[in-house]
Amino acid sequence: MERREFVASLVAGGCAGMCVDLTLFPLDTIKTRLQSQQGFYKAGGFRGIYAGVPSAAVGSFPNAAAFFVTYECTKSLLGAGGAVAAPHVAPVTHMLAASLGEIVACLIRVPTEVVKQRTQASPSSTTYHMLLATFREEGVRGLYRGFGSTVLREIPFSLVQFPLWEYLKTLWSWRQGHTLYSWQAAVCGAFAGAVAAFVTTPLDVVKTRIMLAKAGSTTASGNIPVVLYDVWKSRGLTGLFAGSIPRMTFISVGGFIFLGAYEKVRRTLL
Repeated sequence: MERREFVASLVAGGCAGMCVDLTLFPLDTIKTRLQSQQGFYKAGGFRGIYAGVPSAAVGSFPNAAAFFVTYECTKSLLGAGGAVAAPHVAPVTHMLAASLGEIVACLIRVPTEVVKQRTQASPSSTTYHMLLATFREEGVRGLYRGFGSTVLREIPFSLVQFPLWEYLKTLWSWRQGHTLYSWQAAVCGAFAGAVAAFVTTPLDVVKTRIMLAKAGSTTASGNIPVVLYDVWKSRGLTGLFAGSIPRMTFISVGGFIFLGAYEKVRRTLL
C-alpha cells in the first residue's frame, strides 16, 4: 500500500467513525440499556440519552482509522500476487482483512466502550468519574473487561458484513456497467450491516453483560458460554436478541453513513 492510500484510509476511516458514533449515539444508549441486567428503565430509560458520549467522541476516530488502515493494508498484501489474488478467493481475503482489522481496532475500542456503556447504564455518573472509578477499582484490566467477548462479537460481524458489502458492490457495479457512486456503496453497507447486526445480537448481549457486571461476579469473569446460558435460562430467546431492533437500526443507518462516508472521503483524498 502506498503512503497516499495509507493516509486516505486513515483519515476516511476516522471521519466515517466519528460521523456514525456521534450521530446515532442515542440509539446505542437505548440498546445498551435494553441489554443491561437491571433492565431498560432501571438503567435510565430515556433519561440522559447522551450519557457517555465523551468516551465515544474520544475513541471513534482512532478506532475506525485503525480498523480501515489494517483492513486496506491486509487486502493489499493478500492481493499482491500468488494464489490469494485469484477472484474466487476474494471473500476469504475480505474476511481475513476484516478479522485482523477488528482485533487491532478492539485494542482502542474496548476501553472506551467499557467507560461509555457503564456511563450509559448509570446516567447519574459522568464519563470522567466512571473512568476514574473503573481504573481505581479494577486497574487497566477493568478497562479491558470484555475484550474477548468484544473480539468474538466483532469478528463474526465483520465476517458477514464486509464480504457481503464487497459482493453487493461488485454485483451492482457489474449490473450497471460502471463504478458505484458513494451513495450506492452506502446502500450496500446499510443492507450488509443490518444482516450482520441481527445474526450477532446474542454475542452483543453477552459483551454488554460482561462489561456492565460488578467486579468479582461470575459474569465479570468473562466466561462467554456461561453468560450465554444465564441469559437463555433467565430470559430465553427474547433475552438473547434483546436490543436487536435498535442494534439493527443503528448499524444499518450507521453502515449507510459509515461505509458511504468512507468511500466518499477516500475517493476524494485519492
